[in-house]
Amino acid sequence: MTTKNKFTRRGFLPILGGSLLLPLLGEANPIQEDQTSEDYEILLRPDGTPVKVKKGALKNAEVVKKSISNKKLLKWLGKKD
Repeated sequence: MTTKNKFTRRGFLPILGGSLLLPLLGEANPIQEDQTSEDYEILLRPDGTPVKVKKGALKNAEVVKKSISNKKLLKWLGKKD
């Protein structure tokens, strides 16, 4: 009697196809975004480095002084004496 080769295309392709379908059969968890995630705005610090700030924090910020001149702003930032 001859031994039959069990590693044929007919036997291999269903196994290959089934293994490719296994990830689709798994239970998918919906991707949840953080409820606290907000949009960010990039602002510059006095030394020129960028900082990400939440837009909600900008809306809730209080105005220290309205209509300040550039010279006074630079002096307040410590850039110009």
